Amino acid sequence: MASRFDNLTKVPELNRRIFFTLLFLAVYRIGVFVPTPGINGEALAAFFQQAQGTLLGFINMFSGGALRNFSVFALGIMPYISASIILQLLTVVVPHLEKLSKEGEMGRKKIVQYTRYGTVLLSIIQSLGISVGLENMRGPGGAMIVLNSGWSFRLMTMITLTSGTAFIMWLGEQITERGIGNGISLIIFAGIVARMPAAIGSTLSLIRAGEMSIFFIIFLIVFMFAVIALIVFMESGQRKIPVQYPKRVVGRKMYGGQSSHLPLKINMAGVIPPIFASSIIIFPATITNFIDIPWVKVIASSLRPSGIIYNVLYVVLIVFFCYFYTAIQFNPSDMADNLKKNGGFVPGIRPGKNTSDYIDKVLSRITLGGAIYLSAVSVIPSILISDFNVPFFFGGTALLIVVGVAMDTAQQIESHMLARQYDGLLKRGRVKGRRG
Repeated sequence: MASRFDNLTKVPELNRRIFFTLLFLAVYRIGVFVPTPGINGEALAAFFQQAQGTLLGFINMFSGGALRNFSVFALGIMPYISASIILQLLTVVVPHLEKLSKEGEMGRKKIVQYTRYGTVLLSIIQSLGISVGLENMRGPGGAMIVLNSGWSFRLMTMITLTSGTAFIMWLGEQITERGIGNGISLIIFAGIVARMPAAIGSTLSLIRAGEMSIFFIIFLIVFMFAVIALIVFMESGQRKIPVQYPKRVVGRKMYGGQSSHLPLKINMAGVIPPIFASSIIIFPATITNFIDIPWVKVIASSLRPSGIIYNVLYVVLIVFFCYFYTAIQFNPSDMADNLKKNGGFVPGIRPGKNTSDYIDKVLSRITLGGAIYLSAVSVIPSILISDFNVPFFFGGTALLIVVGVAMDTAQQIESHMLARQYDGLLKRGRVKGRRG
């Protein structure tokens, strides 16, 4: 892998894209430390110190620590992801949106515009719920978290947090368009990675205090590497469907049929299902954590990451989004039609509908395997580690996002380098014809 990136510095356009991506990610990380007005930072930090390993700690991980600081980016990118989910679900049932999805680039831009409007609306609702909840909360010492309660604080919080989410959304879109990799995924990636130094520091402090043994740390490291190896293995796994092309007669010569294959990834949806599932759970849970009503508190406590209800709901949503996102990205009927038009066929399967049914059958089976793998990686480490009182939120979801986004970004960098090499060959190559 390292040899493929030896000439990385020799591709100016790729260097510009990487620099642009790193610059915008740095802007995002700076915004995480810009506080929202009207908050007692010390009382809020003390409150979140008690929330380690809970759903608030999980949400704080996705926001890169912005929720703990209650910065202008406290809502993170989750409202945008929630709006994207809603639009994709509505595309299946609303004829107008379904028509837009089939109109190419213009339709895609219109759906993106609707997603932006939805992001702003969800941000307003979430920020209002959080601001009302914070007014009734106190730190461990009894200090009020909100300095001056009232509608002035609520409106200021709504404007600040909504603007912050809109700015993050713009950063992600700019990274996707002018940088390298998927901007939204990279922002989540940066937030998770940025929390690692603090997690390592707190772990070392517990080791020095004798509250955590060195043998457990070794076990934790080995376990993490095992999960990473499983993720890399499964993300690279494919089911290859053989494809045969018939013999052709050109002039007086007959050319033998060409053999190829149709690669189907075991996990076609990538890291999207865990992110979508987390966003669906986080949206109501964020508000319930800040509402001081007994039955609402019961709901919030039942949705802690190590709880049964949370994990069952999480697995169901992961399986659903695996099938849903795969169905959006890959259409067996279109693939069967393209094979038929090009004269290709799957050995032993009739072209057309039979081929489409066969591909759909294979895709459904491997998607089930991918969904089970994603669910296991996302849930099992979180349950195991929560029993050992790890001083930071560790789970397969974070590792899955970090490893998956890193692999996807590396593949895009490699694609840019290969395209550059082909361009260089075309520029250097000279085709000499015969002189008359």
